[in-house]
Amino acid sequence: MKSSQRPLPVTSTLLTAIAGAILLLGAAGLQAQDAYFPPPGDWERRSPESMGMNPELLQQAVDFAIASESTAPRDLEVAHALSWNTEPFDEAIGPLKVRGPQSGIVVKDGYIVAEWGETKRVDPTFSVAKSFLSSTVGLAWDRKLIRDVNDAVHEYMPPLILPVGDGEPGGEADGRGVPTPVSLFDSEHNQKITWDHLLRQTSDWEGTLWGKPDWGDRPGRDVAANRNRPRNEPGTAYKYNDVRVNLLALAALQVWRRPLPQVLREHIMDPIGASNTWRWYGYENSWVNVDGEMMQSVSGGTHWGGGMNLSAEDQARFGYFTLHKGNWDGEQLLSEEWLDMAETPGTVNEMYGFMNFFLNTGQRSYSSTPESSFSHRGAGTNLVYVDRDNDLVVVARWIQGGAIDEFLGMVIASSVVAEERR
Repeated sequence: MKSSQRPLPVTSTLLTAIAGAILLLGAAGLQAQDAYFPPPGDWERRSPESMGMNPELLQQAVDFAIASESTAPRDLEVAHALSWNTEPFDEAIGPLKVRGPQSGIVVKDGYIVAEWGETKRVDPTFSVAKSFLSSTVGLAWDRKLIRDVNDAVHEYMPPLILPVGDGEPGGEADGRGVPTPVSLFDSEHNQKITWDHLLRQTSDWEGTLWGKPDWGDRPGRDVAANRNRPRNEPGTAYKYNDVRVNLLALAALQVWRRPLPQVLREHIMDPIGASNTWRWYGYENSWVNVDGEMMQSVSGGTHWGGGMNLSAEDQARFGYFTLHKGNWDGEQLLSEEWLDMAETPGTVNEMYGFMNFFLNTGQRSYSSTPESSFSHRGAGTNLVYVDRDNDLVVVARWIQGGAIDEFLGMVIASSVVAEERR
């Protein structure tokens, strides 16, 4: 049967539009091909001059960073004791170590143009681990293991057998001395919590995990008020809370049914050429039985020890991976759609996307950097700065938080001034 529709006339306007589209697609493909991606075990260094940067100004930025090293003790066990001694449950339950000196890397157009300190040294990266965690959730979403970020998390969570006293409600041993399974989302409040709420730290989940109650993380002075306050409706209030971050890690483990470090290594870290030296730890008591195997649920930070331990070079690779929206040398490892969501400001906190994408909405994070820039940040300060406008990735480890904006402004100025002189 022949179609009664006539073919559309091919006009000069249509031909022009088609040709323009082809040219745009070709330019995009050429741009992707031209981008440099460092192979495993190697990363090309280039002089600042060859990348259009002013070497004197860039060196001034490096010198400023070194002079701005954190004043906290390098022994992280001591630093932990001093930082969290006002918390009622401050005991470290994961590994801590002595950190290295202030260190960093500047990557311009994919090439290392400056590095200082001990860039291959493996140290905890504190809450930058949250960006690795949210990426494993994104990998699950890409594979439809999580159908929708607005799904209630309890739909994906089985009752779990946790060490006695390390989770509530439930968890107490029965008459035989055997722990009873724990349902972490049983309460009316917790059943409303979605993946999006946990990713944006707006869940206000109530409970205890790994022996740490949610109200014991960064509590106010009135402990009784913290324990008994009315709960915020999920999605209506932002609270940076590592107990709930660790809950997200446990939920992601149940979805993957594999240790998250294995997921991250297979789908991101190995493909982007990360070293073999990074390790992602949980706590001494964060072990659960999954399909008959004991697996450690990782920490989303180093608030109580553990967390992601890696080098500045591996941090820079991850930053470059997010700069390219999850694409590495032509392979889309994590969907661009997921990273678009991760970089979308939350309705409660417009400076925060998915953890730990700190946004620069209104240039309120860093006034010296473009509004489109973002950073993965953790205590220390551990910084991975991502700037697509200037094709920059900057890692600064163990730098004072108050020095970051000035430091980044100096790095950007070394590029801008050089461009103006050419």
